[in-house]
Amino acid sequence: MATTLEIKYFNSFVLKKSSTAADGSVPIWNGSFGIPQAIGGYERSSGVENDGSWIIEEARIRGGYNNTSTGYGVRAYLVEDEPNSSIRFNSLIYSGIYNSRTGINNTNVFSVADEITRSLDPVNGSIQKLYAEDTNLTIFQESKVSKALIDKDAIYSAEGGGVPISSLNVVIGQIVPYLGKYGMGDHPESFAVYGYNKFFVDSYQNVVLRLSRSGIDEISSTGMRSFFRNEIINTDSVNFGKGKLLGAWDSYNKEYALSIQPSNPSILFNTLSYDDRSSGWISRYSYKPSQSFSLKNQHYTTTGSSVYVHNSVSAPYNNFYGIQNPSSVTFVFNPQVSNVKVFNTVNYEGSNGWQVDSFVSSETGPGTQSNVADNVRDKTNTVFSFVQGSYDSAVPPNTGAAAVVQPIFHAGFDRKENVYCANLVNNTQASQGEIVFGAAVSGIKGFFSTVKMSTDTITNPGGYKELFAVSSTYTFANGY
Repeated sequence: MATTLEIKYFNSFVLKKSSTAADGSVPIWNGSFGIPQAIGGYERSSGVENDGSWIIEEARIRGGYNNTSTGYGVRAYLVEDEPNSSIRFNSLIYSGIYNSRTGINNTNVFSVADEITRSLDPVNGSIQKLYAEDTNLTIFQESKVSKALIDKDAIYSAEGGGVPISSLNVVIGQIVPYLGKYGMGDHPESFAVYGYNKFFVDSYQNVVLRLSRSGIDEISSTGMRSFFRNEIINTDSVNFGKGKLLGAWDSYNKEYALSIQPSNPSILFNTLSYDDRSSGWISRYSYKPSQSFSLKNQHYTTTGSSVYVHNSVSAPYNNFYGIQNPSSVTFVFNPQVSNVKVFNTVNYEGSNGWQVDSFVSSETGPGTQSNVADNVRDKTNTVFSFVQGSYDSAVPPNTGAAAVVQPIFHAGFDRKENVYCANLVNNTQASQGEIVFGAAVSGIKGFFSTVKMSTDTITNPGGYKELFAVSSTYTFANGY
């Protein structure tokens, strides 16, 4: 049963306390024997303990007006008026020092008497990454990159002289932004560093950046601007959440490896690498890492609970996570750009084991529909590699004692004067009004042709294969 007590005295408080004494006596406070038993107190005459007893304890001694009050006692801190947490996403704060030699550890000391905070412009978003280098601190916000002096005395004269006029012991000094409206978006996992170069992705502007001594450069603009624009846009999804832009420095190949992993499982991932020496994106890979890092001149990636070392001498080429994949390269033949040409042959210099998967021309005319996507394109048969396209003569061997060894023919590439070459056989269905010369029509016609070459599956699987140069012989079409 709930009871309301009206207490009329100065500066007092109510304590809930069991009125149980060791000797069975009734506690008396300021001459009072407690609250009557009828309202949940203790009855002094019965001497029976009541666990629900309540006692009033006054803040002032004997409850007198202006009598001495009970003190607060020793307290470690004062209670704030508004003890609510504050999230300052654009600020830095540092604690006291730590010295292992002298045993001083003030890492949990944040003195409000010192200037221990540095704030950046909140319009540039939250701080995503901090990187300390020598005596500079690089600060990556969502839409801005800045640097700050650390452990430096940087107060100069009004004239801008290089000699400091006074000394001030500060931990984080002046914050200086880099030129350009670039940041890290919300993907700090894209950060990688090698030497004085830092690589990262600005997911808000869909660009890949390099921070060097000369400033910030867009390395995604070296022939890959549209690719990164489309791929980075697809990384995050409203329905599937946030994807990954996993970056790492491959210390073995000296390349920046970036894996673009969209959150939408229906969109394929892309893992590719940037070579700073050639200033270009030189390769794409078929592996999707969970983590990526380098250690002692070796590059490692993880998937699931396994760790894999790349570029191992004993491992086969193009084998990632136990899966063998072919190498492929796609390029465009476009000589004499204003002329319509007939491409007759394809030739390459390199190792044995390369085949032509597709050789497709530009649009040669409208198809059955009026839209551009249905335009007719000439295409060829697959050009097999030197070993894959090898076959014996159709003439049966002699049945006598001295059988004749039949010559080897090649349906694909043949080797002549250290160059692999093959004719192009048109495999396009004849359109209306087109003249067809037999079943083996050689060459395809168009302004340009898109070619895809890959390694086959039977010539030294997992072995080393090189491709130096690819060319094609062509003639100008009639009337051009």
